[in-house]
Amino acid sequence: MITIHHLNDSRSQRILWLCEELGIDYAVERYQRNAVTSLAPAELKAVHPLGKSPVIADGDVKIAESGAIVDYLIRHHDHGALAPAPGTALHESYLEWLHFAEGSAMLPFMLMLYTTRLGPAGAPLKPRIDEQIASHLDYFAVCLGKADWLVGEALSGADIMMSFVAEIAATRGPAAQYPSIVAYARRLQARPAWQAALARGGPYAFTLPASATAPAAATAG
Repeated sequence: MITIHHLNDSRSQRILWLCEELGIDYAVERYQRNAVTSLAPAELKAVHPLGKSPVIADGDVKIAESGAIVDYLIRHHDHGALAPAPGTALHESYLEWLHFAEGSAMLPFMLMLYTTRLGPAGAPLKPRIDEQIASHLDYFAVCLGKADWLVGEALSGADIMMSFVAEIAATRGPAAQYPSIVAYARRLQARPAWQAALARGGPYAFTLPASATAPAAATAG
């Protein structure tokens, strides 16, 4: 059985979802953010030296980093459903999205989070951060187009990885400017496996409301 070290309101939510999509038997070790600072608890450092989540344990194998976890689980527990065949053009696109999610798309959102906490001291950086958020979301929206999924004609690990970016954009970002991304996030969250993961993981701050509302103020993700 795989163990997922799951921090509330974090990227680990998508790992629970992936396990549900794959039908993997898994256990959840829950960790709660500090209510004041939103930081992860010190107990996570006993799991990983950086105090990171998600972390999975699969027998003697322990892996951190969402992209690496998604890649591992699909390679070892999928049967060809969530990754295009290696050697195809779709597989190369799939790999690009696995890396884009954390390597590019999340960075300006994290900068937004930290500079917001600085108050007026962070104001000089805001125009550049806003420009980078818009640039990455524009790219995301153009690539998504009118399709249901990012790669091919079915859900893949690319959608699992980009789900967190879509949820942040829809609930903490300029949602009104990106209706296709908001619709995409809603489509992902409507899946039975996503709902099952929500039930296993507990309340999730980036769950979209039943009807569109204005984005809430930025908080820790």
